[in-house]
Amino acid sequence: MAVMSSLRDKTHIILYTLMAAFLALIVFEWGMNFTGYSGKKQNQAGKVNGEVISSSQYDEIYKAVSENFRRRSPGAEVTPEVELGIQEQAWAALVKQTLLDQQFKKFGITLQDQEVVEALNSQTPPRVIQQYFTNPATGAIDRNKLESVRRDPREKEVWLQLEKYIRLELKESKLLRALLTLNHVTDRDLGDLVTKVYTRFSASFIPFPLSFAGSDSSFPVKDEEIKKYYDEHKELLKQDKPSRKADFVFFPLIPSSKDSLAVRTELETIRAEFSSSVNDSDLVKVQSDNPTGINKAYSRADFSVAAGDAFFIPSNLTPGKIVGPIADQGIYRLLKVKQVSQAAQPAARASHILLRFNPASSADVQRVRELSVFIFKQLQAGVPFELLAKKYSADSGSAVNGGDIGWITKERVVPQFAAAVFSARPGSIVGPIQTQFGLHIIKVTGFDSRAVVCSEIDRNIRPSTETVDSGRRLATAFQINAKESGFDKSAAASKLTVNSTGEFVRRMPISQIGYSEKVSAFAFKAGEGDLSDVLETEKGFFVMRLTAKNDTGYRLLDQELKAKIRAELVQEKKGAALEKKLAAMAKAPGVTLEKIAASHAGLKVVVADSIRWSDGFIPGYGVDQPLVEAISGLVPSRLSAPVKTNDGYALAVLANKVLPAGFDLQAEKAKAAPQLLRAAQQQQQLFIDEYLDAVRKSSKIEDFRP
Repeated sequence: MAVMSSLRDKTHIILYTLMAAFLALIVFEWGMNFTGYSGKKQNQAGKVNGEVISSSQYDEIYKAVSENFRRRSPGAEVTPEVELGIQEQAWAALVKQTLLDQQFKKFGITLQDQEVVEALNSQTPPRVIQQYFTNPATGAIDRNKLESVRRDPREKEVWLQLEKYIRLELKESKLLRALLTLNHVTDRDLGDLVTKVYTRFSASFIPFPLSFAGSDSSFPVKDEEIKKYYDEHKELLKQDKPSRKADFVFFPLIPSSKDSLAVRTELETIRAEFSSSVNDSDLVKVQSDNPTGINKAYSRADFSVAAGDAFFIPSNLTPGKIVGPIADQGIYRLLKVKQVSQAAQPAARASHILLRFNPASSADVQRVRELSVFIFKQLQAGVPFELLAKKYSADSGSAVNGGDIGWITKERVVPQFAAAVFSARPGSIVGPIQTQFGLHIIKVTGFDSRAVVCSEIDRNIRPSTETVDSGRRLATAFQINAKESGFDKSAAASKLTVNSTGEFVRRMPISQIGYSEKVSAFAFKAGEGDLSDVLETEKGFFVMRLTAKNDTGYRLLDQELKAKIRAELVQEKKGAALEKKLAAMAKAPGVTLEKIAASHAGLKVVVADSIRWSDGFIPGYGVDQPLVEAISGLVPSRLSAPVKTNDGYALAVLANKVLPAGFDLQAEKAKAAPQLLRAAQQQQQLFIDEYLDAVRKSSKIEDFRP
């Protein structure tokens, strides 16, 4: 009975956990780009290929997502950005489910009750059943517990939710089978895999970087070439919503030193009372801006770097000690230490260099691969990680700090990033690691396994009325001058920085601004060149000038995009020229690698043994998977045609291929079969993801939400 009560009490937790996982998939793999707002329709949130999504459907899932956020982040402020995220997650979930239902109908996919029963009774039941009914001691499904929940009337709500997700999983499996029939591994596949994994290659080669083809200036790109590239790749630049661009001047609402001192002084007056209090709960609820801060366990990851350095010193970590007020990212914290122990999971401090790329563009994939190799070579040459992060990282927030992201725990970063960090040693550099955000080169700088249980009184450091009024006056004065003398001239005269938003769409955060209804409302009502009134937000005051309107459905070919396309075309031209140049070299009579190296200053023949295909490792040279893949297919003792490398091309000669003594191909093939089957199944799932993404992009999705 205790088990039943426990599960019944967790009905909503089960639902929210499943929903959170479902929504995470949507956000990271599908994004949230849909056709623009087209006016409010009565009782309709929108349409997907003409099928109505009712307002009540949207409101129901919005409520669930909102409650899930509050359950997982009690006391957290629901900022405009957070509220927007909740709305878009709910909408994305509804759109994806509707598209899936339409695909089920298209392929005639249905599900009988008997199929659900058979799935529950199978040796590998649906994932949700494995998640909630596996006995941790045995690793097997607890059938008694499962049957009790199925048959107990008091567990009806729990079971209905579980069955909903079981049915969805089974129908998705049927869709997968309808789209793909790859369900076996051929003997040839096994032979190729096993041979390549176990073979060690010996080879000689000369690597030629793209610079060997000449300088960038030797490969000019005409405007018509850029336009042609843009037209040919337009589908990759498709955007579902109308977009806008604007310039702006920002007057931030930053609390003055006087405002900060006032908050600190208030907390100082509470120290004595907090120290002597017997019932911390009542005092925290009355005095703190975060009333949930009672007997909470903190790690270094719960503080900014500076605040953590101030708190986690031996003299502070004593039960009963009052620490603070400590300034920490816009708040002052007054903490009462209750207990110090070892955390179940340590916190880690790390820095990273993020390299973003478009996975649909082979040229972009190659570019970022070449850049990662170059960065590693710089690191090996002794260039500080911090300098390279500032120069190359696409994460602007951490790049200014040399890539430092502060202290993290496993659950606060994506799994691939966490696995890399928490399996490394302090001081080591790992990567590149690929996540949905791009490629990461990571430097692990430390670990801290201490956990401190505290009660805490927080006060937000807010601008006073005096500070707000002062900022508003400055913004208003600028806006008046800009109307009279011009936006750029007024900004220059006042020595104010003019920033650009880049392209942005409705209901999405804007670069450097975040989400603001006032900014969005101005941008989508104004004409090009129009000047805004003073737009007041929580962050400060904006005065904006609309610089571009784009209702074409594609990204604008602006100066930023032209520069990117130009760089891409230069790389393509250099690659083609280098390949042609090397092909001519390789065809010369009596040519050898040694003769080529001798006739060109700076070239060197690399000779390597024990080259591994499995990870692309070349002893004494580094990792270059494209080059190793090419070497593995060469004819021994014959000079190759130009082959691709990470950062250019190479000419190579395969010396020999060696398998280990006593190698048993049949035995190794038997071992490899499950591995290759799993890889095939992963490819199937990737295909499904790509298929559904293509379905979304080709669908007519109308958003009627206000």
